[in-house]
Amino acid sequence: MYKLLILLRRSWCSTCIITGFIFPALLAAQSNRIDTAVYRIRLSEAIEFSRNQNKWVQAARMEIAATEEDRKDGYKAALPSVNINGSYQRFSNLTLFTDGLSHSTTAPRKPSSNGAALGAEALFNFYSGGRQKALESEHDARVGLAKVNAQELTGNAVLQTAVQYLEMVKLYDQQRLLNEQLKRARTRLDNINALYHNEKVTRSDVLRAEVMLSNVELGVEQNNNDIIIANQRLNVIMNLPDSVCIIPADSAGISGPDPDSLLPLIEGGVAASYPLHKAAENILIQQAKIKGVQSANMPSVGLYAAYGLTYPNYLFFPPVDQAYALGFVGVKAQYSLSSLYHNKSKLSAAKLRLKELGVQQQATTDQVRTTLQSYYIKYKEALNRIIVNRRSVEQAQVNLKIVSTKYFNQLALLTDLLDADNLYQESRFSLVKAQVDAISIYHYILYTSGQL
Repeated sequence: MYKLLILLRRSWCSTCIITGFIFPALLAAQSNRIDTAVYRIRLSEAIEFSRNQNKWVQAARMEIAATEEDRKDGYKAALPSVNINGSYQRFSNLTLFTDGLSHSTTAPRKPSSNGAALGAEALFNFYSGGRQKALESEHDARVGLAKVNAQELTGNAVLQTAVQYLEMVKLYDQQRLLNEQLKRARTRLDNINALYHNEKVTRSDVLRAEVMLSNVELGVEQNNNDIIIANQRLNVIMNLPDSVCIIPADSAGISGPDPDSLLPLIEGGVAASYPLHKAAENILIQQAKIKGVQSANMPSVGLYAAYGLTYPNYLFFPPVDQAYALGFVGVKAQYSLSSLYHNKSKLSAAKLRLKELGVQQQATTDQVRTTLQSYYIKYKEALNRIIVNRRSVEQAQVNLKIVSTKYFNQLALLTDLLDADNLYQESRFSLVKAQVDAISIYHYILYTSGQL
């Protein structure tokens, strides 16, 4: 764990500190790259790491912080607005014209050629038809929407991590099966060569056995390359350096839950799903917008105050060469008559969009329900497929032994033996795939029901 943290800190200076997650000990494994770190982890550990370190999750959490700051700004709109202003003027001489512009006289401006003002004013709007409450409600809903989006992105990151991890589980199990097949192919070729030297079989059997061995070797190489690619994809999802090599500690034989235990999750997962939560928050946002539009049809009333220092004194005539200070407190009321026709269409459009969101929520409910039921059916199918494939593996293994015995006793053709070997290998591949598919579908059910 300590070595992994050091590696991550050296790789990403801006990455958050990892808390509450422990990797198992570093494996003493050989690698083509000297700087490659190999770790054997379980599915639960990969999920927990991705939940904290995925870049999309980090971006979603930043968006939550940003929307919370927007909400604070919206709440601060209820505070009084205070302005401080000041000015200074230096006036030129006053030019007076008579008889058009033909005669002019010049005199200094009275009482002084200087002018200045310094003052402060404040406005506290204590009634605006519910506009402030509508604004606060909209910001609250946007924060809720950002949190749901973050939960959905986190669930999606966890789902992708689980799917990619299970893909690596399948590839590693296939690699084990391919190595066993490779061992069988080499042993079979040695035995066929012995039979050929004893003139028990023809040269064509040797060639066919060599072709079979070459195909198995190509399959091993392809599977190795698929493991490398899958590991890179998992590193990207988990936000790990490319130099980290992940080896699954779990196998394809991970047992999934009983289908009956998933029925409460299927029935109650619709209301808890991420799309339904997002639809509900969007409806709240639109309702707040409607209240904001309706508030424009109401008058606004506020407390208004000002105090300032002015020079010269223009309150008297003629003006006096002196400064004066004066302030006032009053009530300011305003009503826009144009709102009666300007906001009519805006209000109608906002209400129509609210109805649209309601219909979309219903459609989303139907879609989520259908998706959950489909996954449930596929999950039961995958469990049944596991049972059938296990029986197929047993039958194919017995068949391989029988055909192998017959061939080396000159009672069967090599084609039959190779077909029996391929059937045995395909049945084991199908079993691994069915086991991985069952666990993958289970995680899709968790994600769709909002449990990841």
